[in-house]
Amino acid sequence: METHYSVAIDGPSGAGKSTIARAAARRFGFIYVDTGAIYRTVALAVEREGIAFGDAAGVGALLPELEVSFGYGADGAQRAYLNGEDVTGSIRTPEISRRASDVSAMPAVRAYLLDMQRAMARSYSVVMDGRDIGSVVLPGADVKIFLTASAECRAERRYKELAAAGSAISREEVLRAVIERDEHDSRRAAAPLTVAEGAVVVDTSELDLAESIEAVCSLISDKLGVKADA
Repeated sequence: METHYSVAIDGPSGAGKSTIARAAARRFGFIYVDTGAIYRTVALAVEREGIAFGDAAGVGALLPELEVSFGYGADGAQRAYLNGEDVTGSIRTPEISRRASDVSAMPAVRAYLLDMQRAMARSYSVVMDGRDIGSVVLPGADVKIFLTASAECRAERRYKELAAAGSAISREEVLRAVIERDEHDSRRAAAPLTVAEGAVVVDTSELDLAESIEAVCSLISDKLGVKADA
């Protein structure tokens, strides 16, 4: 029987989880699962339906009507689909990011999507990133990593991304949003952001992207006893 490995990468918003997890998955030949995109897709559906984000009952009633799926392009990048529509670009706005945090705190939403995430880990070797992967989604993951960086460092990285995309948002606004997101994710009742038992903390504040990827890949290689492609 084929052996499937699972790598759980958790951490706060802006820590570079998606970029680093995607790179690590590519180097090991694993499937990359961006769980944040799953919640963003649900948040987009909620926004389109005009349901208040505090309306847990309304959001819960919408869930059975949704078909959330993912595919992978020729470049290996994950694509998000909502009822058959490619919404990969639509879910990456700052507004949907904030709304995704609200939606992901709802127990009904987490329960609805939990089986989808676990099924992927049963079927493939995966690198899965999020905020409660090692603690809730895949508590038995072969490798658990908590990827973090200072709020100021994460805000600066996010500001540069948004500025490059043409956003007029200020550094101060981005930093404020990062801090608010941290507080919200850490204090919420459902699956709060926390360092999972057995997780190795990797702080990338003083590392560039290449160094961060290398640190994570080295850790995965050591834990699994497998080599990554260069």
